[in-house]
Amino acid sequence: MSASLEVVRAELTAAVAGAEPGIDAANELCLACTGLFGVDGAAVSMIHEGSSRGTFGSSDEISRRVDEHQFTFGEGPCLDAAATQQVVLVPDLDSPREVRWPGFAGAALSDGIRGVFAIPIMVTSECVGALDLFRSGPGPLEGDQLAGAFVAAELASVTLVESLAVDATAASDLDESLMREGEDAWGRLAEMDRIEVYQATGMLIAQLDVDAAEALVRLRAHAIATGQTASQVAWAIVERRLRLDRDSRGPAGGFHD
Repeated sequence: MSASLEVVRAELTAAVAGAEPGIDAANELCLACTGLFGVDGAAVSMIHEGSSRGTFGSSDEISRRVDEHQFTFGEGPCLDAAATQQVVLVPDLDSPREVRWPGFAGAALSDGIRGVFAIPIMVTSECVGALDLFRSGPGPLEGDQLAGAFVAAELASVTLVESLAVDATAASDLDESLMREGEDAWGRLAEMDRIEVYQATGMLIAQLDVDAAEALVRLRAHAIATGQTASQVAWAIVERRLRLDRDSRGPAGGFHD
């Protein structure tokens, strides 16, 4: 490792070590990335069974929102990075040659993001997420910055493993009966960040008399049609400010006090 990468690793490690294990450490890691790699935002995106399941950490609210667009639209660089286990580098989302992820790209551009870069996060041989880096202006991520991003993705995997251990311990302390033999621990961890979506999905199952998959489709469709994130729509449903119509997948449904 070059001297510059050794410095990067030391700074990233110090940022993580100075925070509480889990999401706090992931947030600090993302903040450190913005200072080291010439990017304006960063997020750690959780992937489970090919779907974006949560924003585990982020440098700021805009980065969290941009990452969530990948969940809302079901497409984006983190999903491709996880599926291929290869880095995805997009220097300019606004380039006419860039035709991937039309929904995600439009939303990200509206949020002022031009460059997006996703580095797979591996735990042993399994890809559990991606480190997403965002830039407000166009331009490549290369050289020492790209090499440093791989180091950050490696450290992100450590924060995920640590959080998994904390989550399992806490669950055991609260009620050992909740821990089932063979339960998918990564799935539990992935659902931690968007619990409001799963609460809203449960409410829609009862309200619309549909299954879970259809309920999530309805929620996402309303988010896309109204220019919101899935979490924003979910909170409106959970707080009973929004009720979706039984026969609509679009913006129908009323907000009320």
